[in-house]
Amino acid sequence: MRGLAQTLVLTGAVRAAEMSAALAEVGDGPELREHLVNAHIATEAQVAEAVALHTGHRYVELANIPLDPNVVALVPGNICRKYQLIPLDRRGDRLVVGILDPNDIVALDDVASVTDLFVEPVVVARDALEQMFERFLRSDEELSELSIAIEENVESTSESFTETIEDQDADAPVVRFVNLLISQAINDRASDIHVEPGESQLTVRYRIDGVLHEMQKADRSIQDGIISRLKIMSSIDIAEKRRPQDGRLSVAHEGRQVDLRVATLPTVWGEKIVMRILDNTGQRMAMSDLLMSPRNLDRFEASISRPHGMVLATGPTGSGKSTTLYTALRAVANPKINVITVEDPVEYRIGGINQVQVNNKAGLTFSNALRSILRSDPDVVLVGEIRDHETAVISIEAALTGHLVLSTLHTNDAPSALTRLTEIGCEPFLVATALEAIVAQRLARRLCTRCREPFTEPTDVLTSLGFPHDPSDPPQIFRAAGCPACSGTGYRGRVALHEVMTLTEELEQLVVTRATGSEMRQVALRQGMVSLREDGFSKVAQGLTTIEEVLRVSV
Repeated sequence: MRGLAQTLVLTGAVRAAEMSAALAEVGDGPELREHLVNAHIATEAQVAEAVALHTGHRYVELANIPLDPNVVALVPGNICRKYQLIPLDRRGDRLVVGILDPNDIVALDDVASVTDLFVEPVVVARDALEQMFERFLRSDEELSELSIAIEENVESTSESFTETIEDQDADAPVVRFVNLLISQAINDRASDIHVEPGESQLTVRYRIDGVLHEMQKADRSIQDGIISRLKIMSSIDIAEKRRPQDGRLSVAHEGRQVDLRVATLPTVWGEKIVMRILDNTGQRMAMSDLLMSPRNLDRFEASISRPHGMVLATGPTGSGKSTTLYTALRAVANPKINVITVEDPVEYRIGGINQVQVNNKAGLTFSNALRSILRSDPDVVLVGEIRDHETAVISIEAALTGHLVLSTLHTNDAPSALTRLTEIGCEPFLVATALEAIVAQRLARRLCTRCREPFTEPTDVLTSLGFPHDPSDPPQIFRAAGCPACSGTGYRGRVALHEVMTLTEELEQLVVTRATGSEMRQVALRQGMVSLREDGFSKVAQGLTTIEEVLRVSV
């Protein structure tokens, strides 16, 4: 460590006085590295770069290396953790290994013996290595072992496997495999889990921040057991494999209850299962958590504060419409009013609110449920989605008869919601009178605050994109870089872009005269509506997201 201390001082990473004090306190043994980092004298990356320089090896930033799970699997997880290393790349008979101490001959010999490959060590930072352990080793090795155990179980009990799976205990390989998949997805902040059968392999993918990532592959022989287990947990008929089915399950994760909405879909290779993770703890949001601009927030709060009228949230599937409406519902709900929702399915269960689940088999459709709700003396009604003429008409009539109605609609922007309602058969004069506001929204990936990089975009590029700026003083914005905290993507979490349109007298006239969506949009923009892209650019200026993300999700 004496050489490491000198290197850190010579490179300017640590001041000589600080290093002298550290050496006096903990000496030049193995504790020095930990002390420097814990005392914020040096970062893990600075220490790793000093180790690389001192030992004559390359330093590699793990955030910039897309790891292949098959390469990582070449070295058992217990060896990786024991010697603090991880395989990075294989080139023929050469295996590149990221390690904290590249001079650890015992570790390199053990890896060479296990893989029968020539090992080339490179230096990596400790925190980055732990992130890779969390991502690749915490479950992948166990999942691989479990898949092998399941495969052996299938071979030995092939005839009765699916019949006895319901009776398996918590230690059964199938049960542990499924539990591990779900807990890993929750830890990774995934919104969806895709279990996809293929010709020769079962693939598991997670949707994280709106983008799918392949996480696990297993032999196809375990497919039936995994799918049957998930269907049993979701109270879905395991004997029915020819038609899509829906279900729901709950799991306990780190002391909290997490619900999952489950959907099956028959494919040519078997049943695909998609599980939507409905994490209630992440949905207890205040209005400020929506990150609306002050103008949009004022308009939205004014609309939901009215005693009657309709407020619509529009956008594609997965754009955060339900989150926005639930947040609004919590803002207006109190013990003095009667709040009833009708949803398909009920995604987030809220205490103190009457929530109705649509059941088409029993005849409880959106329209039938709405009729019953209006006879139950409601003050606020949330309709999960306006899908047809009948539901739209009843919702509008409810808004006109003294109820505040919140609902969602699938349109590209706010003005299009007005034309959509008239196109499905609602009378224009009723639409114009009932609607108070329409919120269109999209979700863009949020920049990782730990690694985002400031830079200045050329003014000609900003001008071509319509980004508001002063050509004489280009704004400083941020771009994605990538670090262990965000798994090298440069993004962590998502932020919503909003377009809030309130109905003015001029817009009501346009609705009645059946004006086009583009005409209504021009009027709304002239009256102060902020478009999705403008709102996105303002969030770029705040350092929340990137121009690329705004262009990706907005028109």
